[in-house]
Amino acid sequence: MDMNRVRQIIDWFAGSGLESFELAEGGNRIRLDRPPGNGGAQPVAPAAVQAGPTPQTTPQTTPEAAPVEAQALPVEAPLYGICFFAPAPDAPPFVRPGQAVKAGETLCLMEAMKVLNAVTAPRDGVVAEILVQDGAEVEQGQPLLILT
Repeated sequence: MDMNRVRQIIDWFAGSGLESFELAEGGNRIRLDRPPGNGGAQPVAPAAVQAGPTPQTTPQTTPEAAPVEAQALPVEAPLYGICFFAPAPDAPPFVRPGQAVKAGETLCLMEAMKVLNAVTAPRDGVVAEILVQDGAEVEQGQPLLILT
């Protein structure tokens, strides 16, 4: 299944009031579950495909306000787990502070229940700061890094 299609499904699910959703196409299967008590207010973490749907931002209308793209955006852990900034212990990290990233680019991996979930950039930007150590245990909603 094409990753753009997966992102579209995640975005659709995030805006829906559903608590869970499952789709099978060919040999691929996607299951999305909303955490209990979420009520649709927060972005959701898919069970085993990809974490971190693209958040919807509202442009500011005041003339002196900075464009939305230039504002700091914390990228939060979509689920509880272990955060890895490199694909392997001896591999270079996905991103470093000061590095420019494109929307959809992998920033880190989250391991939960022995499943690795990619956390991707919600928009183009620059990694301003990495807030957690590689291999750290993080809570759902905890800021992992800052994009500007």
